[in-house]
Amino acid sequence: MMFISWLVLGLIAGMIAKAVVGGGGGWLVTVLLGVLGAVVGGWISSLLFGISLRGFWNPITWIIAILGGFLVTFVYNKVTKKS
Repeated sequence: MMFISWLVLGLIAGMIAKAVVGGGGGWLVTVLLGVLGAVVGGWISSLLFGISLRGFWNPITWIIAILGGFLVTFVYNKVTKKS
């Protein structure tokens, strides 16, 4: 069940990041970038602020995942030269 919730979180975070940052790819790339963004966001927030990803319904988890999705999508666009 936890795996499915990570995919749902990644999909939603990736779609929001794609809508704001732009670029990205198809739905599979959006999910992968969103999940990777959640992991990167969780890692950075725990490293810098001591805040980690919590439960699926916790608003902090969603904010961290979406901000991580922004970062990962931005880097992906720069690496693949998408706008």
